[in-house]
Amino acid sequence: MALSQISVTVGILALLFLSAFADDVVVLTEENFEEEVGQDRGALVEFYAPWCGHCKKLAPEYEKLGASFKKAKTVLIGKVDCDEHKSVCSKYGVTGYPTIQWFPKGSLEPKKYEGPRTAESLAEFLNNEGGTNLKIATIPSNVVVLTEDSFAEVVLDKSKDVLVEFYAPWCGHCKSLAPIYEKVATAFKMEEDVVIANLDADKYKDLAEKYGVSGYPTLKFFPKSNKAGEEYDGDQDLDDFVTFINDKCGTSRDGKGQLTSKAGIITSFDALVKEFISTGSDEKKALFSKLEEEVEKLKGSTARYGKIYLKAAKSFMEKGSGYPKNEIERLQRLLDKSIAPAKIDEFTLKKNILSTFA
Repeated sequence: MALSQISVTVGILALLFLSAFADDVVVLTEENFEEEVGQDRGALVEFYAPWCGHCKKLAPEYEKLGASFKKAKTVLIGKVDCDEHKSVCSKYGVTGYPTIQWFPKGSLEPKKYEGPRTAESLAEFLNNEGGTNLKIATIPSNVVVLTEDSFAEVVLDKSKDVLVEFYAPWCGHCKSLAPIYEKVATAFKMEEDVVIANLDADKYKDLAEKYGVSGYPTLKFFPKSNKAGEEYDGDQDLDDFVTFINDKCGTSRDGKGQLTSKAGIITSFDALVKEFISTGSDEKKALFSKLEEEVEKLKGSTARYGKIYLKAAKSFMEKGSGYPKNEIERLQRLLDKSIAPAKIDEFTLKKNILSTFA
């Protein structure tokens, strides 16, 4: 089975590792609490502490709830960091974490939620209290779920850089990591050469032992050049994972999966481009030929970037020095619209490379 097929199939099955977006759960503070709660819609609010183990366990379920009710106009799903906003939590009688309270429409008198802390149970409560009729969305995962049969095909593929989480279903730290790991997978889903995967090491003990796994979660990176695997010993938060993958894989993504301003830039071309834009037309032709020679030497993703450099240089010669600025502005107008992720990547790469000619 091809990697793309594996990703789609296991993604549908791995519903616990859903995509989590910050906008799905409204972050409430001392400043905005009464602007959002007690207004023209009911509000379910989680009062939590960042260090609280039960809160971390609830996080993926609550994010799943937020994703499912995101478009509900009569219900708000919110959360308050009680370490940071103590006065709000104290005002509503919060003494333990997590505390979940329901605020009816137009009221700041809450009703405490006492039911099971699962997305399904919370949704049932909301439907009863808020008059909605919504179900928990089954959102496909971007994490590739490995098995004993697929491990070699995916992880040992020398054309892929693969990060693998070895986990156990009963492991509390693994459950806390799950929503973060999903965000990592989502951030790099557009990178064909990068795979974010996991393996149930409790189910496939022999495979886990083969790679020296003795505790959970264990994260190992399998770059194209070293399929023996390298231990990941960095912090387990989104920014650190993103930095690690960008450094190791030569990618340029941020935590939301957007290309950074460095994406597509070939630093070895800087001096050549600088010379190109500052010379006369005859010299430009010679430098363009030199740029063509350098692009022919490129391989992999950089070969794609090289072609964009050539197109930019050719348009510069044909349309004049004002071309880069005008084209950057046109691309930005397109980026400001709602467009497909692939187009966002394409236009961002062009914009970044054109900036070196501006």
